[in-house]
Amino acid sequence: LTLLAPLIILMLLLIVYAGRAVNARGQVDTAAHTAARAASLARTPALALAAAQAAVAPDLNRSTGPCTALTVEVDVSQFRPGGVVRATVACQLDQSDLAAGLPVPGERTLTTTATVPIDVYRGVTATAASKPPASPEATPPGEAL
Repeated sequence: LTLLAPLIILMLLLIVYAGRAVNARGQVDTAAHTAARAASLARTPALALAAAQAAVAPDLNRSTGPCTALTVEVDVSQFRPGGVVRATVACQLDQSDLAAGLPVPGERTLTTTATVPIDVYRGVTATAASKPPASPEATPPGEAL
């Protein structure tokens, strides 16, 4: 029985470690999708960046979430009706409190990217580098889009 107690404790620590890792991965995945969705609803690329940051911060910040450091990057290079917005969320996860006797790293970075389409009929102000898709009115008769 004295030999089983350390093994049972080790197994419980591994279960807690795996559970926290899965939970953190789920939160980062959800945050990336939330950031991309918030950015896709904005009217300008600048507002898209701000919306993505604001959408993620409450869920993954240091005081209430699993992240000790949080990075949100938004790709608005295709910010136009029918385009897409990509949000990448990187979360540095502190695992030092689980390392009591376990050979696990103290910190681990989880990174997830989510892509959300921008509605074709959405009114947005696109960047100078992107242009909206051709409209049927601009197409000469007899030519396909």
